[in-house]
Amino acid sequence: MTHPSAATTVTSAAERAYRHLKRSILEQLYPGGQLVSEGEIAEVTGVSRTPVREALLRLEAEGLVRLYPKRGALIRPVSAREITDVIEARRLVELHAAERVWPRRAALRADLAARLAEMRAAHAAGDLTTLMAADRAFHATVVDAAGNEILAELYQRLRDRQLRMGEASFRLSPGWAEVALTEHAAQLAALDGDDPQRWLDTVAAHIDNAATVLRTLR
Repeated sequence: MTHPSAATTVTSAAERAYRHLKRSILEQLYPGGQLVSEGEIAEVTGVSRTPVREALLRLEAEGLVRLYPKRGALIRPVSAREITDVIEARRLVELHAAERVWPRRAALRADLAARLAEMRAAHAAGDLTTLMAADRAFHATVVDAAGNEILAELYQRLRDRQLRMGEASFRLSPGWAEVALTEHAAQLAALDGDDPQRWLDTVAAHIDNAATVLRTLR
């Protein structure tokens, strides 16, 4: 009978702490500007401080926290600059992808319709976490369908920052969920037509409207 090594145990504990912290940050359970201590996190996750420290180092490298020795970790607020940078990156990637997928729009439409149905069901159930995940999947489906693995990887790296921003927009702007559903439906309608510019315009308008909501919430 084999037993897990001490190194494996520590790694598992660090991974558990990392996932808990990341989920809590992305879902705004730890809002931007809050200072959390290693001891507090260790108590909540049931692990020692060493794996907590490892988890915090990973999160600092990802730009989600800033570490202060002997004090803890500051959850980094979403800045105006970060919003602008993420929106600009989204525009570049998503509009390029939208242009590339137009010739294959029939197959794409079925996948997007499934994601939109998931969004509607989650919204009706009041399940914000699932709604947000389905919303991100809707956008990622277009990017993945473009067939550029490097751009798809870049877009995936934007995911965490988008999720944190998306959480704020869905939670703090009461009407945004309905607007997002309407705009996604408009994108599907554009795919049913024969005007590629209309399709590109609906994609761009949705990104720009999301940017407006995010800036309003700051």
